[in-house]
Amino acid sequence: MKSANGPLRVGIGGPVGSGKTALTDKLCKAMRETYSVAVVTNDIYTKEDAEALVRMQALPSDRIVGVETGGCPHTAIREDATINLQAIADLNRRIPDLDVIFIESGGDNLAATFSPDLADITIYVISVCQGEEIPRKGGPGITRSDLLVINKKDLAPYVGADLDVMERDANRMRAARPFVFSDMKRGDGIETIVDFLRVEGGL
Repeated sequence: MKSANGPLRVGIGGPVGSGKTALTDKLCKAMRETYSVAVVTNDIYTKEDAEALVRMQALPSDRIVGVETGGCPHTAIREDATINLQAIADLNRRIPDLDVIFIESGGDNLAATFSPDLADITIYVISVCQGEEIPRKGGPGITRSDLLVINKKDLAPYVGADLDVMERDANRMRAARPFVFSDMKRGDGIETIVDFLRVEGGL
């Protein structure tokens, strides 16, 4: 959504191992032919996620910026988003036609949320492998994100998770807010997420 406010900024959060980087990779590959896309990743002490996206060829390396947050990663997306806002400003200067910037948070707990100054739309990713009770544990990521992604649905039989229970709990915890089950390995659910971004982000 190229506007006076610049590109659409999509925050992607969730616990370690939930599939945030896999989702970012799939979204970039699904949208890069139609839109001008860039990514900012957050890691505590390294730029591992940015380097992983370059290896996966999600985007050209000049469109992927890794920031090292130090300390608690949620601070850099909420209380003091300066480092991320600077990275976004740098991307906008270098690539003035950007339509979408994905901001991937460092792995954090269920309390992590994005500052509205940083993200226009928030996606929160959880994994079936973290237990079928995760949706009902709540937390702002689960209850208030614009879209909840319940990832690794293909592994449910192997970890004893009941997808029907997770669906019921997600419906209850999120009221009318949308959620989607996904399998990033196979790309299942990506089309639904892209459609959501097109509609809600005005792309």
